[in-house]
Amino acid sequence: FTSHIKAMLTDPGAVPRGNATKENIQRMGFKEGEVIFKCTKCCSIKPDRAHHCSVCQRCIRKMDHHCPWVNNCVGERNQKYFVLFTLYIALMSFHALFMALNHFIGCIGSDWKDCPAFSPPATIIFLLFLMFEGLLFALFTSIMFGTQVSAIWYDETGIESLKKEEATWARKSRWKSIQAVFGRFSIQWFSPFADVPKPSKSKGYMFSV
Repeated sequence: FTSHIKAMLTDPGAVPRGNATKENIQRMGFKEGEVIFKCTKCCSIKPDRAHHCSVCQRCIRKMDHHCPWVNNCVGERNQKYFVLFTLYIALMSFHALFMALNHFIGCIGSDWKDCPAFSPPATIIFLLFLMFEGLLFALFTSIMFGTQVSAIWYDETGIESLKKEEATWARKSRWKSIQAVFGRFSIQWFSPFADVPKPSKSKGYMFSV
């Protein structure tokens, strides 16, 4: 629940709308001849690897995708919480599936004497529904968890992979890419209460072409 709330309420790395004004660009101290990119949809200075979200109507740094589950984009600042959300839902679903199977086997083994709460037909219907729901959510969230870990591992977001974008950025090593999302290795990797590492601000709004 905490992972879901943090993924939903944490700023995913939104670029301020309308900051691509001439005065603001001059105030940022760009040198003459340097190339910056402007998003025509939200009038923002577009950092490298940022993409415009048509749902949020803003550019998101290192955007992976917009998730309707959390009603937010998954990006640079909240990807850790989304990964934890899918991980814990998958584990809970597998646990529910195991408990339902164990209960079903126990009821059959005792000839339904240990399951007096409902009639055998009602118990079977409830357990089948629970097992179906557990299996469905376990598979779906496991796949989502796997795709997120793969994206972090190869330092390539879902949008970059889908669009087959040529890497214009310096790819991090696999370990550095994981640390960029979760921080230095510790038990806090698995805690939604621990803050995510702050991204580097160097050359955040430009790259050479």
